[in-house]
Amino acid sequence: MNATAPVPFTVKETGSGRPVLLLHGGAGPASMRPFAALLAERQDARVLLPTHPGFDGTQRPATLDGIRALAAAYTALLAERGLTGVTVVGNSIGGWIAAEMGLLDDGRIAACVILNGVGITVPGHPLADFFALRPDEVAALSFHDPARSPLAAADRFTQAQRATMAANRETLSTYAGREMADPTLAGRLAATRVPTLVAWGTADRIASLGYGEAYAAAIPGAVFRPLADTGHLPQLETPETVLAAVAEFTTP
Repeated sequence: MNATAPVPFTVKETGSGRPVLLLHGGAGPASMRPFAALLAERQDARVLLPTHPGFDGTQRPATLDGIRALAAAYTALLAERGLTGVTVVGNSIGGWIAAEMGLLDDGRIAACVILNGVGITVPGHPLADFFALRPDEVAALSFHDPARSPLAAADRFTQAQRATMAANRETLSTYAGREMADPTLAGRLAATRVPTLVAWGTADRIASLGYGEAYAAAIPGAVFRPLADTGHLPQLETPETVLAAVAEFTTP
């Protein structure tokens, strides 16, 4: 996709100060909203939380059909808004988008934080087959304490909620493919020059700790930080721990 083409982004903005771009994963923007509020409240931060086009009923241009295209569109968004010194924080496919943005950076990004990202292939550490899993199985694999997952109440979801979740899965598949990986990504990450923190919930059974270690190893100079007692969505399960890790990494 042409990065200069207009994209109908829906962006929720909170707080003021240094810009932070939060990129959600397949769980949708709701999985980032509490952390966005916490970040804006606790730190001097202007937090931008976009909804990836196609999620939660938003429109997705047909040309926006992959993670690299989405990363290019977000890179263009930073330029359109005149943002510099941006910290990009992404979870799951959001971490993949952040990694791709690090490769595209034109000097606007100060740091990338990848939280239990996907996108690379790691021999011996396959990703879980997300699209073959029931909601309760996703909860069991994604959380240290599955009872804390919003999916723990999936049997009580309304018809509208189920429809939104199904549509979000379809959009996720369009962007990331069923394997949620690009075989070229790990090799391309060697060109990354943006300071990068790879933080990983150690209880993640969607993408294992070994997978996270390999992610960090693929990025020159990346800092790897295991996060205890949390799973695939640490910003939702243990937000205080993530907040501290981000603050420590990004504070001069």
